[in-house]
Amino acid sequence: MNRLKAIVANLRSLDSPLARGLIATRSIQLTQNQVTHFSLYTPSPLLDHSHNFPFPNINRKLYFSSKPNPIPELIFTSHWSKGLEHELEKCYPSLTHETVVYILKRLEANPEKAWCFFDWVSTKKWFRASSTLYGLILRVLATEETIKQFWITLWTMKRKGFYFDKEIYFPILAGFKRKKMDKDRSSLIHFYNRSIQEDAMQSVVANVVDIISVSEWGDGVKGELAKVKIQLSDNFIIRVLRELRNTPLKAYEFFRWVGRQSGYEHNTITYNAFARVLTRTDSIEKFWSVIEEMKSVDHELDIDTYLKISRMLQRNRMMEDAVKLYELMVDSSYKPSVEDCCFLLNSISESDKPNLDLVFRVSKKYESTGHTLSKEIYDGIHRSLTSSGKLDEAENIVNRMRNAGHEPDNITYGQVIVGFCKMRRLEEACKVLEDMESCGCIPDTKTWTLLVQGYCFASEVDKALLCLHKMIEKGCNLDATVLSVLTDSFLGQKRIDDAYKLLVKVVTKHGASPSHSTYKKLIVNLLEIEKFEEALNLLCLTRKHKYTPILEPFVQYISNFGSVEDAVKFLKSKGSPRSYLIYLRVFKSLLGKGRLSDVEDLLSKIPSYISKRKEICEFFNSMENCTVHSLGHSSQ
Repeated sequence: MNRLKAIVANLRSLDSPLARGLIATRSIQLTQNQVTHFSLYTPSPLLDHSHNFPFPNINRKLYFSSKPNPIPELIFTSHWSKGLEHELEKCYPSLTHETVVYILKRLEANPEKAWCFFDWVSTKKWFRASSTLYGLILRVLATEETIKQFWITLWTMKRKGFYFDKEIYFPILAGFKRKKMDKDRSSLIHFYNRSIQEDAMQSVVANVVDIISVSEWGDGVKGELAKVKIQLSDNFIIRVLRELRNTPLKAYEFFRWVGRQSGYEHNTITYNAFARVLTRTDSIEKFWSVIEEMKSVDHELDIDTYLKISRMLQRNRMMEDAVKLYELMVDSSYKPSVEDCCFLLNSISESDKPNLDLVFRVSKKYESTGHTLSKEIYDGIHRSLTSSGKLDEAENIVNRMRNAGHEPDNITYGQVIVGFCKMRRLEEACKVLEDMESCGCIPDTKTWTLLVQGYCFASEVDKALLCLHKMIEKGCNLDATVLSVLTDSFLGQKRIDDAYKLLVKVVTKHGASPSHSTYKKLIVNLLEIEKFEEALNLLCLTRKHKYTPILEPFVQYISNFGSVEDAVKFLKSKGSPRSYLIYLRVFKSLLGKGRLSDVEDLLSKIPSYISKRKEICEFFNSMENCTVHSLGHSSQ
């Protein structure tokens, strides 16, 4: 065990002799597979590795085949063994780049098997690596159980010349922080910063991007690019495309220009990277033309590219394009998962007026693969119907769901409540809770919260408050969301005292935990109407939840309107930190308002251990010097 820890520690350093020794043999094998570089000036067919050994045709695809790919299923359903490796050897012409991406994506929850597969496939002469593949496997391996393999892979990636970019780095770094893998997080930061410093390709990438960015595409730009000594490689092209993602039409011209250069031919890796930068409203027509072009030359979107593009389309509310792309992927060899289908349906339902035609196109396409609709997909359809006010159609979907063996739950009923609330049919929304209980489905906190929100949005805050009392009677926890909704509604109606009484009651009597932002909002409102004592009480309550003290509103209030007695109460309250720094802030704030006598008065009333602090003494000495200096000028 100690030896293993030493190995991992040395791998983290990446420069140690042990790390180089462990990787040396593997790096020699992998160097053969490095993405081919072509110079615009000295194209060399000898660099084409497919001339030297059997290479799987990475372009060979059945783009619209709905037949499942047997290779992933073989891996997913088998334990890793020499026997499985032998079976996969027979399949290697079909182990395309897209297939490897698909397998790694599906093995995200099984890092040990993902490593076994990647470790096996990456040593094959016919394997074609890419930054996409390395990014995927690194994200999968970034766990405590497979951290040794993570560092081996990262080192190998660097040796092969692939760029460890921000898209790979930041998610992994965040994961290390979340998992409290502090040592690995620190090592990764060091590795990334050093990689940036050692990145020889970056200057060329930046030069090319600058040439393209500053001028309209034309002979002038092409002439300038011809002067740059560019070694064309998949890695280089991907990096330039990413830098041009905010100007997709220029990225389009660059991609076309590269394709016309002697000695280089675009492949599935560069086409996938190209597709990712075209998913904007001003370039969507180009995107679809590229998809058709890929199909004509037997290329296909890999599943990782599809997911990223689909999320971008949904984020930009380009739902028609997102659905069209989903339909194409369902017809491909690498079908989206049921979770991807649900995500898309939920995204459609988030519109103010969901497009029901798109909803049914997605569900119909999912069914066309032979799958029956899951509870989650029924909920996705149901959500759009209720949000659109199509409550009768929504009820029919619930009946179909029941017939398929899926009973409605809090999610289903909650969506009905939202539908009624949007139509201001609040009594019917309230009755849904009764129907739930009669069916044995007990409303949870989230379902009650939806009803409270409905009343609040309809400006019926008192009825919302009655709902809250019923929640308490039913034993539901009062979460931060429902308290935030009610507080906002009270404040919106200038019922600041009612909001204060509610918050104090639910915290002191029912153990509720309002959010930090709810506390701050109410404190600010109380101070605006000079309810200092009440605001101070809320500040003390925040200690129950170990929140960061809310100090600035009090400092501003005291300097503008407060008395010295207010300042003393604030500084000595349980909610204020016992630090000289907060005293210093109050002194400076009062002085900034010209309240010199109050500053001196306050100094006489604070604890001696604070007033004798070096920093406090220095502040008052500087204040006295400024005063003397000012008096000297006035006497002249």
